[in-house]
Amino acid sequence: MLIEPDKSCLIVIDMQERLVPAMQAPARTIKNAATLMKAATCLSVPTVLTEQYPKGLGHTVPELLKLADGMKVMEKLHFSCMKDINFSTYFKSLGRKQAVIAGMEAHICVLQTGMTLMEQGYEIFVVTDATSSRTPESEKACLDRLSAAGAGIVTTEMVVFEWLGQAATPQFKELLPLMK
Repeated sequence: MLIEPDKSCLIVIDMQERLVPAMQAPARTIKNAATLMKAATCLSVPTVLTEQYPKGLGHTVPELLKLADGMKVMEKLHFSCMKDINFSTYFKSLGRKQAVIAGMEAHICVLQTGMTLMEQGYEIFVVTDATSSRTPESEKACLDRLSAAGAGIVTTEMVVFEWLGQAATPQFKELLPLMK
């Protein structure tokens, strides 16, 4: 199953000011999330960002927030985005059957969101190089568990090139520099 731009949605989970510094490889994670957001914008893939209890964890990091023009940014308290009624209602209104997920913390909010989406019949793809936890063990456990449950485990480049589907298009030319 390939990731298709007209069937997918990008979910960027909880990449927040007070959470990011505690994560493994925060610079890589933010850079790759930004690449996904730019590609999603270029290819008209709907994108939603979440913020877990922003009073305590702060808002989305500025590097990503500046790219979020026209994207939905939603506060939540549930660890699974789909357990939040506002998120769930919005996500379902998009009419997409695939979810590309990036975010923090992998073993908590990314895992629970992914599992809930799969339970509800969605195909999910977790972007390993745009997802992080505080420890490598927690991150690995998340990816192993989601993979065993049927999630696609992918990289940023895999997502962008699957969304593109072909070379020699204006979108390919626009996005190629992001991959170098």
